[in-house]
Amino acid sequence: MITRRNLIRSATMLGGGLLMQGFIPVWAKGGPGYVPGATPRTDSRSGTHDVDLFIAETPVRIDGQHGTAVTLNGGVPGPLLRFTEGETATIRVHNRLRETTSIHWHGILLPFEMDGVPGVAFPGIKAGETFTYRYLVRQSGTYWYHSHSGLQEQLGHYGPLVIDPKEPDIMDHDREHILILSDWMFDNPYKVMAKLKKRSDYLKFQQRTMGDFFKDASETGLGAAISDRMAWGRMRMSPADIADVTGHIYSYLINGAGPDDNWTGLFQPGERLRLRIINAASMSYFNLRIPGLAMTVVAADGQPVQPVEVDEFQIAPAETYDVIVTPKDDRAYTVMAEAMDRSGYARGTLAPRSGMSAAIPALRDQPLRTMADMGMDMDAMPAGHGHGKNHGSMAMGGPIVARHGPSGHGPGSAGVAAVQRSRLGEPGTGLETIDHRVLVYTDLKARTVYNDRPPERELELHLTGNMERYMWSFDGEKFSEVDGPIPFALGERLRLILVNDTMMEHPIHLHGMWMELENGHGGLIPRKHTISVKPGERLSALIHVDAPGRWAFHCHLLYHMEAGMFRVVEVTPYDGEDA
Repeated sequence: MITRRNLIRSATMLGGGLLMQGFIPVWAKGGPGYVPGATPRTDSRSGTHDVDLFIAETPVRIDGQHGTAVTLNGGVPGPLLRFTEGETATIRVHNRLRETTSIHWHGILLPFEMDGVPGVAFPGIKAGETFTYRYLVRQSGTYWYHSHSGLQEQLGHYGPLVIDPKEPDIMDHDREHILILSDWMFDNPYKVMAKLKKRSDYLKFQQRTMGDFFKDASETGLGAAISDRMAWGRMRMSPADIADVTGHIYSYLINGAGPDDNWTGLFQPGERLRLRIINAASMSYFNLRIPGLAMTVVAADGQPVQPVEVDEFQIAPAETYDVIVTPKDDRAYTVMAEAMDRSGYARGTLAPRSGMSAAIPALRDQPLRTMADMGMDMDAMPAGHGHGKNHGSMAMGGPIVARHGPSGHGPGSAGVAAVQRSRLGEPGTGLETIDHRVLVYTDLKARTVYNDRPPERELELHLTGNMERYMWSFDGEKFSEVDGPIPFALGERLRLILVNDTMMEHPIHLHGMWMELENGHGGLIPRKHTISVKPGERLSALIHVDAPGRWAFHCHLLYHMEAGMFRVVEVTPYDGEDA
């Protein structure tokens, strides 16, 4: 097990500059290694389909501090793996750790034995052993890979995966940069997890004060302010609960570089840049913008979407977005990825020359939860404040009175949403009153019809949690408590309904199959591998069950998954009768 001593030990045997150069892979440096107009290729056998990855503990320097990371080929992030649609990928993974490890290919369609989830798809890769992943590359787009063993992902075990299409993409560009967002801690994440179980709010220092009470009283009246405080007190919740793990211990990174390291991606004025943006954070949502540059979103979770121009978007852990930007001026632009709870930020720069920088926007005011987040607001939901309209879920419609079992999902659920509603037209926490264009899920429209077959069956799952006990689950049951896997029938068309009974966002990820988000666009609903479900939200997605085997299904907030918000889906042969 990786210990605190290993995490914080000094790397004095290596010079700081040399260490930094070895720590960040060539593809991620973005500056001197780039030739104008060039596309970065993998630094692991450069573009071939035959790759070796070595997983080890390595001394690193992040944001000016020394520590130890779980690295792939010596770097955090790991090497860029770049394949072409139609190739067979052969990836030999050599485990040089003292514990079992694994790699999951996030969003990739493959045989379940190659999916990389220990205990579900295979036993894991034991210390000192090598495992060979081999699969046909059946898709294209921006993806990533990461450990599915313990909390290794939090320790640096992740990297980018880009698949070029067989035919040229219609969204032409002159140059591209990959931006991996992440959250890094020098603390031992296993000890952080243990502390969260004892006191879930120990990292939340952005709580409301007496001054906030008097401010509320002056704006809404003393009685209303007192009633509001009492309501939150009865629920044993705080409206300041935005993130479990915060900037108090996190450093927020772009391509392994902290804000002071200033990762820089080069361009020539007038070039069309494709930015492949991956949120590889363990626990952090980011609100991303580039002041002075409009972004045209052209792909979500690797899948092409009809172009939509925005100024900002919220990206959940595990999601990816491809955007096109065209900087026309000979100046630097700041890439600002603000943590959703405003406790810190990741920052990089787009510039025509290395060494340039632009102004860094100040962190905006801390957002607060609302009664709608608690599923308690009976009023009709307001129109979305983002770029799109509040279309709502095609299957769900407007607000409805919540449906729950007689137990209220048991002790694993501290509360249930009294009102459920679609929130697909909302831009996300902290972006409700932003006056520029913000991406919302109803903006995402596929470029082609993937599957117009109607669903044959509906399955409803509730996202549940008990924050005080730091228990997270589906339908009130932690993974350790469930009787068996969730059955899917091979060949069926399934409508999956997700209901969030908690006051936190949950990025829900299904392995091995696409979820087609029912966002009001008929046959052009978008495919996603990860769907962020807002507090108190009810949404639905269609699934074409075409992948036999056992597949992980879980919240992609790493500590929530470890605490129990994880299930296994088992796809069994379809007998042709109603499931």
